Amino acid sequence: MTHRTSILPRLALVALFASTAAGAHVTLPPGGAAAGSDYEAAFRVGHACKDAQATTGITVRLPEGFRLSEAQARKGWTLSTNPREVAWKAESPASALPGSERTEFIVRGRLTGTPGPLYFKVLQTCDQGSADWAQLPGAGADKPAFPAARLDVLAPGVAAVDVRDAWVRQTVPGQSGTGAFMKLNAPSGARLVGVSTPVAGVAEVHEMKMEGDTMRMRALNGGLALPARQTVELKPGGYHVMLMDLKQALPKGATVPMTLRFEDAKGAAGTLDVQVPVGMPAGAAASAGHAH
Repeated sequence: MTHRTSILPRLALVALFASTAAGAHVTLPPGGAAAGSDYEAAFRVGHACKDAQATTGITVRLPEGFRLSEAQARKGWTLSTNPREVAWKAESPASALPGSERTEFIVRGRLTGTPGPLYFKVLQTCDQGSADWAQLPGAGADKPAFPAARLDVLAPGVAAVDVRDAWVRQTVPGQSGTGAFMKLNAPSGARLVGVSTPVAGVAEVHEMKMEGDTMRMRALNGGLALPARQTVELKPGGYHVMLMDLKQALPKGATVPMTLRFEDAKGAAGTLDVQVPVGMPAGAAASAGHAH
């Protein structure tokens, strides 16, 4: 089974991220997790409540589709748990989380075997007031002001990897190769082991780096490691997807279908089908050569 997604143009992504960041919600890493798997839920807190200076408590209410195994203690915070709730409380103002700092509150457990979204409701208490991140999406277009943290539980064969800001360098008729770039984040860790696309005879994950005074490019035969909850950027002059033996020119504004193949931390295979726009987005780094 494959998961199909469309990579939005950079400007649309910036607008989406800006509107989300303005609310500074308590969130889980994007990318989802496999149904029936053990999952480390890392709740990201990067702000205090409105008009507050620090976060003094976090309480996570666990949905029915998540069976708690343990919660990670924090120095200077008390931790209490029961099968349906995990709570951390700062022991003093000195150990509270300043509004200018970001950190993760981590809970581990077993996910349901049924694919679909899970929502974790999180109560954030602060030195002044509180914020209950507990609202679920409604039928309307308006986004909740205080959304619960969402986790996408994925069907077997769907890779738990978030793909953002993807693009392909445009080409001219007769050009045999080009590069594709993107940002990848695997919440539980993974490895990008292969790429295919109907527009190219060969698609490989490559690394470009200086060796002495010479810039060299080589294929990553073992794939590209994606450490858990760390964004790995494929960009000009570094890691990238090399498309060779092109079947057609790729003009700016076209779309390239790609299948990305991954292996998770336990070696299980998964794929993502993405539709990648052609053309360098605004703000992208200046190019480096990508011809063999």
